[in-house]
Amino acid sequence: MLRINDTISIEVWELTENFVRSSGPGGQNVNKVSSAVELRFEALRSPNLPDPVKTRLKRLAGRRWTNEGALIIQCEETRSQARNREIARDRLVDLIKAALVRPKRRIATRPTLGSKKRRLKEKKVRGEVKALRGRVDPD
Repeated sequence: MLRINDTISIEVWELTENFVRSSGPGGQNVNKVSSAVELRFEALRSPNLPDPVKTRLKRLAGRRWTNEGALIIQCEETRSQARNREIARDRLVDLIKAALVRPKRRIATRPTLGSKKRRLKEKKVRGEVKALRGRVDPD
């Protein structure tokens, strides 16, 4: 069981780990050992996550979210399979914690009269500076 916070925890059946060979340099070791981990979390079918958290998680996951509603996290940072497994699980926990935070609603405000006047004044000054950059008459 993977514990997210006091109320949310992920069961073992929701996670699937697949170990594959890492890419990149590493000599003969990279050809023999399957140290990279591919962690698959069935987020859409998870009974422990509320629906708003699932929608935010989908937005945060981006390309890592599959059409079936699973979240796939890949890790091949280290040569140790166990360490890559820990890193992938930590990433999953961090992603779910980020999805738990409800974004604040933006309160629309109007610019003040002073800020409008300052902006227009600055635009006028910039326009005058640019107008002076033109060709000089040879008179």
